[in-house]
Amino acid sequence: MRNKIIILISIIGLLAGVFSAYLFRIERKPEPPFFKPISNPYQNAIYVNGIIESEQFGGSNINIYPEVSGQVSKLFVREGELVSAGETLLSIDNSVQKATTEQLKSQSEAALALLNELKAEPRKETLDIAKSQVDLAQASLKTARDQYNKRRISYDVDSKSISKDALDTAENSFNQAAAGLDVARKQYELVKAGAWSYDIANQERQYDAVRQTYNAANALLQKYDVKSRVDGVVLAINAATGSYVSSQGAYNAYTQEVGPLIVMGGRQENLAVRCYVDEILLTRLPAPEHIRAQLSIRGTDIKIPLEFVRIQPYVSPKIELSNQRQEKVDLRVLPVIFRFQKKALTRVYPGQLVDVYIGEK
Repeated sequence: MRNKIIILISIIGLLAGVFSAYLFRIERKPEPPFFKPISNPYQNAIYVNGIIESEQFGGSNINIYPEVSGQVSKLFVREGELVSAGETLLSIDNSVQKATTEQLKSQSEAALALLNELKAEPRKETLDIAKSQVDLAQASLKTARDQYNKRRISYDVDSKSISKDALDTAENSFNQAAAGLDVARKQYELVKAGAWSYDIANQERQYDAVRQTYNAANALLQKYDVKSRVDGVVLAINAATGSYVSSQGAYNAYTQEVGPLIVMGGRQENLAVRCYVDEILLTRLPAPEHIRAQLSIRGTDIKIPLEFVRIQPYVSPKIELSNQRQEKVDLRVLPVIFRFQKKALTRVYPGQLVDVYIGEK
């Protein structure tokens, strides 16, 4: 029995070996590639890395940083949305600044009211009171004069009819009444003349200072609404409602860096390609009037001819492309900017890395 089992196992092993040998001899056809590898379309060309950007007159994308700090209270736009110049993108909580601005506005209005009051002097009612005080002083002077004249005549006729002390008292009362009339008349003229020019000038300066402080506070209040300066498209929003932002931008928990609050680009009819040419290859770069280029979208067979725009005449470190700020090798590159029409290229986005060959016409 044992020998039969050993013989059966041997036969099964032999058959398995024959079958395996047959399988390994079968040739499998290789699967076709999903896309053709990139190749040089020109006789003489240089290869560079490029990054797609929104087309701008100068610079790359528009990085928006708020000029004030606070929590985002409301978002008005979404990523990918077209916006117009002057349109509000988001609002930052402005409750404290709004209260401060309203307080300064009230102070400015109070200072203006006091200035107008000074310019409107004399007030009719105040002038009437001053005139009445003059009339009262004149009446008091007439009474004092009559009393003094009567006592003076009596004393002249008979010096014993009235005491010298009573005559002197009447004379003093007359002199006091005369002085009171003079004061009342001067007070009337002072009221009639209105506010002093120096008081008006001082109040004008105080009003101007408060008004400028209010204007500055109001201008700062407007900055709590972050608005678009140009027509374009919102590429990225790096904060949500309730997030804290500052003039340094918004904190990104994934990259652990502070970046722009909003990234915007121009309208998407045309897109730009910023290519970084290694400084070693600069001597092989054709003259601007002879440059032609073609980009390849990675992972596809899409190839797009490019239109030369300009050369940014400043050689800078490669970190602009890789964003690796701990590069050990100081490789420097020259930015060359091209553009192309987006048309039906719905799967092409700003920020996408592409392969570019730069040749010569």
